[in-house]
Amino acid sequence: MTVTERIKALLEAHPVVLFMKGTPEVPMCGFSQRAVAALRSAGAARLQAVNVMADPEIRANLPRYSDWPTFPQLFVNGELIGGADIVVELAEAGELARIVAEAEAA
Repeated sequence: MTVTERIKALLEAHPVVLFMKGTPEVPMCGFSQRAVAALRSAGAARLQAVNVMADPEIRANLPRYSDWPTFPQLFVNGELIGGADIVVELAEAGELARIVAEAEAA
C-alpha cells in the first residue's frame, strides 16, 4: 500500500482525523496542542489522531496530498478543514462543534 493509499484509507475509515505532531495526550508542538484543545472543547468524541512524527512517510507526503504545508491538519469526512489557526477560529465561532457533531453522527 502506498502512502497516498494509507492516507486515503485513514480518511475513509474515520470521520474526524487530525494529523498532528505527537498525540492528543502528549502533543509535540503548541499548534497541535491548540488544535486538540479546540476539538475536545467542540465535543469531538471519535477523533482519530495520527502522529506524523512517528510516521515519516505521512509527514513527508501529506502536505503534497492536501496542498497544505504545515501540521496539524484537520480532515472531516475526508475534506481538509485546515490547520490550528482555522480550527481555533471555527471553535471560537461555534462552527467546529456543529461540523464535528454532523461528521460523527453520520
